[in-house]
Amino acid sequence: MVFWKFFNKTVDIIRPNNASKNSDVSKPTYTSDNIHKNISKIKKEMGDSDDLAVNEFESKEIDFKYAIVYLKGLVNDNTLNNLSMQVISLFNGGYTDKKSFLDTFESLLFNGKDTAESNNYEELCLYLLSGYTVILIDGRKKFIAINTFYPQGRSVGEPTSQTIIRGPKEAFTEKIEDNIALVRKRVKSTHVRVEKLTLGYISRTNVCLMYMENIAKEEIVAEIKNRLNKIKTDGVLEGGVIEQLIKDDPYSPFPTIANSEKPDTVAASVMEGKVAIYIDGTPYILLLPCLFWENFQVSEDYYHHFIVASFIRLIRYISFLLALLVPSLYIAFTSFHQEMIPTPLLISIAAQREGLPFPAFLEALIMEITFEILHEAGIRMPRAIGSAISIVGALVLGQAAVEAGIISAVMVIIVSLTAIANVTIANYEMGNAVRVTRFGFMIMAATFGLYGLFMAGIVLTLHLCKLKSIGVPYWTGVAPKVKTMNDKFIRPPSWKMKYRPPFSKELEIPKIDMEQASKSGNEKKQELR
Repeated sequence: MVFWKFFNKTVDIIRPNNASKNSDVSKPTYTSDNIHKNISKIKKEMGDSDDLAVNEFESKEIDFKYAIVYLKGLVNDNTLNNLSMQVISLFNGGYTDKKSFLDTFESLLFNGKDTAESNNYEELCLYLLSGYTVILIDGRKKFIAINTFYPQGRSVGEPTSQTIIRGPKEAFTEKIEDNIALVRKRVKSTHVRVEKLTLGYISRTNVCLMYMENIAKEEIVAEIKNRLNKIKTDGVLEGGVIEQLIKDDPYSPFPTIANSEKPDTVAASVMEGKVAIYIDGTPYILLLPCLFWENFQVSEDYYHHFIVASFIRLIRYISFLLALLVPSLYIAFTSFHQEMIPTPLLISIAAQREGLPFPAFLEALIMEITFEILHEAGIRMPRAIGSAISIVGALVLGQAAVEAGIISAVMVIIVSLTAIANVTIANYEMGNAVRVTRFGFMIMAATFGLYGLFMAGIVLTLHLCKLKSIGVPYWTGVAPKVKTMNDKFIRPPSWKMKYRPPFSKELEIPKIDMEQASKSGNEKKQELR
């Protein structure tokens, strides 16, 4: 009982022992009114790095000194050049009074730009590392930071891992601002809220939460914020780090946090009452909460006819069962329950297995491990030869193994069917969970036959029922409110989809009188004219 509780409790998110000692909270330090002291301190703190640019300027007519400090490669050169030209033109304005010049200079810097002002030295370093340009003025303790951040990265392109036939072809990039804008242009509502966090003692990664205030439940949003604020680590470089640290059951291989690189999927999820987590530097957006059934749904289901979409979705569920059970059923039938196999098929299998050196379980285990090696090699190899490796492994090795009498031909068929069915699962993370769970089913089938297979199925079902996603049960939607399960196994017609998921604040989608809405819209246009 103690062992079971240990492996089912939520992990306490604590700071690792190897976290940087320099990241400990200390007393704040402040900038000086001497520009040279500030520059010396910045250079010392940055280790006189080669990409640190410090440009000093001086006007002897009005006794005015200032310096521009920034990190090369993080700033937009065009913005920086425009700022320099404006300052130069200001110097040629014929000012004789230092105070009036300083007032005009500050108004120029604060005019229509993302600008901040502070005297905290730690904030100064953070602004520099975030792509800001820092302005230091001699005789003034406070510095001015202007947002000139312009990271190099990919432009908006097509999704690479979540490909579709019909639907929007846009995909997220590594720029968090662009990713938020891609969803903003699809959800034009004043109820959309975006809140910014910073995670990682060293990486200082920008993380944003997006949700609809009138649809998302307050307790779910509060729980997500609470878990994110508890993360104590040196760096957050990808959403997978956050996913592992805030997951309800960290020992379960099944995904309880969804991710997507498609803006239309994230927009639809936000309108359903979910919370989207944007992480700077990754094109994958985390979506919470996540239900079991959503791993078999794709955005394309809602762009096709509902009969076609329902058929394809049922195919995914069947593929899930095939990928999980086919090798185990083969082992159980051939090892324990030969009487359940039709006689002609049993004779064919027995003839193929005659002379094989391994039992059915070991034969299946060898083939499954071989395929996993080929699968991993196909992913890690360069694209130019990755497909060739897969074809050689699947055809040449399989055929050679059959001719050498190591495995049977039916086992090649079973492993191939299992591999194809596993790829059919819409969510890659769910496919990985099935890949791992399949070996447990094979062991139970080899030990106890169909009885072991049934026991493994019961344990898996209980495990899935026990899982939660940010406190929401994993199988929410099938009970007790039957009216919310209309989009689980089949995709109903659009006019029949009247309810949002059970975890949303407003369950029923409000009905809009299109005729009245059109009249009010025309009246507003006439008023504007």
